[in-house]
Amino acid sequence: MKIFRYKILIEYDGCRFHGWQRQDGVKTVQASIEDALCKMVKHETLVEGAGRTDAGVHATGQVGHFDLLKFYDCCRLLQGMNHYLRNSGVVIVDVKEVPLFFHARFSAINRTYNYCIANRQAPLALDHDRAWHVMLPLDVALMREAAQIFVGHHDFSAFRASACQSKTPHKTVTRFDIETAEDGQKIKAIIEARSFLHNQVRIMMGTLKLVGRGKLTPSDLKTILETGDRTLAGPTAPPHGLYLVDVGYKTGSNIDITQEGIHV
Repeated sequence: MKIFRYKILIEYDGCRFHGWQRQDGVKTVQASIEDALCKMVKHETLVEGAGRTDAGVHATGQVGHFDLLKFYDCCRLLQGMNHYLRNSGVVIVDVKEVPLFFHARFSAINRTYNYCIANRQAPLALDHDRAWHVMLPLDVALMREAAQIFVGHHDFSAFRASACQSKTPHKTVTRFDIETAEDGQKIKAIIEARSFLHNQVRIMMGTLKLVGRGKLTPSDLKTILETGDRTLAGPTAPPHGLYLVDVGYKTGSNIDITQEGIHV
């Protein structure tokens, strides 16, 4: 029996879901997509994601793949899935047929997250549940300096959740940039690595917030990284400031789809 594999680019509002991975009794992104696909193709289908985002985490560039027992035109799949997903908080942005060797998770060579902070005293109207609201002023220059300490191959034991199941705390961060809007009230961190530990980005951001408030120095952050002591690092930043914006794959083939979403 011939099998047809499809790759999808996914956007979702994380505040409406209990994370990516299907779980009994709660609404998840994976289950929503699988249920919509089942209604369309009339059989159950596993949708593998490039990353398991937590409850409240958003995505503009999540990638998934699934297998079907017969060929479907990509435009038909795109329209049909979005029809069954309407008003769910999930949108399928793109669909492409790919070779069977492609895997949304294991074929990925990098993942990029954005973390957004709204740094102002006034409450948030448009960015409520879309950014971390930090009312006291932050020293972005210090945060930017400290963020570069994370770049490179390190033991990130101090920046992983206690429930993290990764076999090793060693990860390689290839990019950690911090950008600001002209008014200085919107701060966006751009973090890239092949993979991350559970809550790694959010703990790094919670620690950088302490640097921005003058409670830690860049030198302190370096010491925390070297000691691997989670109790010395900052709090875990809230999930609603985090966005999975891009999953990269090897170029030069028909399986290369990337998209970056800007939320600042």
